[in-house]
Amino acid sequence: MSENVEAEAINAFVADCFPELGSRCLDIGDDFVLAEYDMSGIARRPGGYISGPDQFRLADAALWFLTYPAIGHMEEMSVTSELSIRYLRPAKGERLFARAQLESRSRRSFVGTVALWCDEEQAKKVSVGQGTYALPLD
Repeated sequence: MSENVEAEAINAFVADCFPELGSRCLDIGDDFVLAEYDMSGIARRPGGYISGPDQFRLADAALWFLTYPAIGHMEEMSVTSELSIRYLRPAKGERLFARAQLESRSRRSFVGTVALWCDEEQAKKVSVGQGTYALPLD
């Protein structure tokens, strides 16, 4: 993993190039990322549930963060080429978390899986996804 690819550096990079994202990196390794989306102040569905699009947003962000160690640096132009998500149970909480895991990498793309949960209840996944990111040309 590149020296520059650390959680604090990712958060500073994203704050500069995409401040509206609303997600932040908590931890990162060579093949995983832990990210969160602070839901305080975010509109909820009736019943106080976190919407599917908000869950999708965090899943996509976590996979984007995962591209950084895959290519060894932070890059704005790593882009989603495919992402699917399955909602397992209603999501209710103040904080939404995601753990993205690298599954496969080639020169031009990588595939990752992501699990999402609310607050500190990691065992109670609210959704799971899988996506492919296109990597920029070297």
